[in-house]
This record gives sequence, C-alpha cells and structure tokens, in this order.
Amino acid sequence: MSRLLRPLYDLCGVLAALAMVAMLLVILAQIVTRWAGIGFPGATDYAGYLMAASSFFGLSYAFAHGAHIRVGLLLSRLTGRTRRLAELWCLGVGGGLAWYFAWYAVRGTYVSWLIHDISQGRDATPLWIPQLAMAAGTVVFAVALTDRFLVVLTGGPVDLDATDRLDAADR
Repeated sequence: MSRLLRPLYDLCGVLAALAMVAMLLVILAQIVTRWAGIGFPGATDYAGYLMAASSFFGLSYAFAHGAHIRVGLLLSRLTGRTRRLAELWCLGVGGGLAWYFAWYAVRGTYVSWLIHDISQGRDATPLWIPQLAMAAGTVVFAVALTDRFLVVLTGGPVDLDATDRLDAADR
C-alpha cells in the first residue's frame, strides 16, 4: 500500500514547492507594484494562504521521506519488540491527532463554503479556497501516518530509512 501512496505524497511535495514559488512571485509582485506606486490589494493575504498551503502539503511528503523531527533520540536507544511498540504508540497517537485535526479542517472548510465566509482583507477571498489546501494536506498527512502505522504493525521495518531503501529497490 505504501508504494501506491508514494505518488500521492510526492504530488503533495510538488504542490508544496509550487506554493512556495507562487508565494515568492506574489511577494515580488507586491514589491514591484509598491515601487511603481500601484496597489496590490490582498498580496499579504495571498502570500499567507500560499505559505499555509506549502506547509500543509509538505507534511506528508516530509514524513514519507523521513524528514520530520521525531523522537529518534529515545527510539534509537530501544531495540526489538520494545522499539516496535514505542514506534506503534508514537504513530498511533500522532495518527489519531492528525485525523482529529483533519476532521476539523475539512469540517471548517465545509462550513466556510456553506456560509460564504470571506476574508477580512480588501480582496474578499472566499475562505474555503485557501482552507481547502490545509484540509487536503492534513488528510494526506493523516493517511501517511496511518499507512506507516500499518506497515510497522504488520511487521514491516521500524526504521524509516529502511522503508525508503525498500521503496527505492521496488522502483
């Protein structure tokens, strides 16, 4: 299942990178328009939305590639069954929290769409649009944590680096 989900995680990484580039372009446009004496209403808001999109889309990509800050200092000292149980506990708690957050992110996005909530800035952006990136990013991150939990639960490698080497060998 991890191999099937890897393209989704990679897509999220690409979306995170595109959001960062778009954020750079918005900031540059704001600098140029300010220099030219032209207004760019909502530029700061758009840059913030793109930063949030980049952050949330980057969660699952970073996790799948072992780039998240983890409690590795403690886990690396454990071995065998104890390490597997500790890893399962961490992934279970993290996954549960991720699904909790994802549920409310999706629900909040739906409510914003339902009540036609708009930003308070001059741009009056419908808030469900930038919230959609946060909701999608948290759902994919929760899927990534659940996927990793199932891999470890079914006897797969506990070490993320070992999983990356296995995935690379299967390609």
